[in-house]
Amino acid sequence: MSIDGSRRAFIGASAGALAGLLIAPGVRLVELASARPDGESAPSSVRWGMLIDTTRCADGCDDCVKACDSENALGSSIESRQRPQWIRKIDIKDVRTGRQHSLPMMCQHCANPPCVDVCPTGASFKRADGIVLVDRHSCIGCRYCMMACPYKARSFVHEVLVDQNSEVPRGKGCVEGCTLCVHRVDKGQAPACADACSKNSRGAILFGNLNDPDSEISRRIRTVATTQVRADLRLDPGVRYQGL
Repeated sequence: MSIDGSRRAFIGASAGALAGLLIAPGVRLVELASARPDGESAPSSVRWGMLIDTTRCADGCDDCVKACDSENALGSSIESRQRPQWIRKIDIKDVRTGRQHSLPMMCQHCANPPCVDVCPTGASFKRADGIVLVDRHSCIGCRYCMMACPYKARSFVHEVLVDQNSEVPRGKGCVEGCTLCVHRVDKGQAPACADACSKNSRGAILFGNLNDPDSEISRRIRTVATTQVRADLRLDPGVRYQGL
């Protein structure tokens, strides 16, 4: 096929993908994905987020990573060599003071997510409650969002997946990342990582509504110094860190 022919084929396929988003008059897949299981839209009055206390996050503890892997069936691929990881533990060091921290890093669920800005099909989107997601039905695997994310928080699924969690649909050829366990949040539960951290008595991860001034997370943010990673980018992440 000639270069021009290949280009026409790509444009045609892209147009078909965009057209496929419209599945009924006035209804698009991203709108369906932004709704909760009960059919109600995610409330704009809520903004879900996390506060991670790095002083309580122990070096070598990976309970949050294991909980995420188990909850979202991330270890179920045929080959584990390229297994996606939605949350990872990283170690950082202040070169000026020598101070070190161990902390979990995941999708920061930005108010101004660059992954959404660069997505050509609308597969990357932000719900009204601040949770950033990927609609795998309209993801074409271009990986622009992976390049745009300053937190390296997205993964590409290279392999056929087996033994999936039916509440967490995934697929080969799609990009994915932390969903804040949206399937749990919509049922009134905390994300698996926060739940696991509270059960091991460390309590380093606090989940809650950033828009509610009376929520525990809002009260903590008002009373302690917190940091948004790469605040200079003005993305307004929904994940805040204490102790950095």
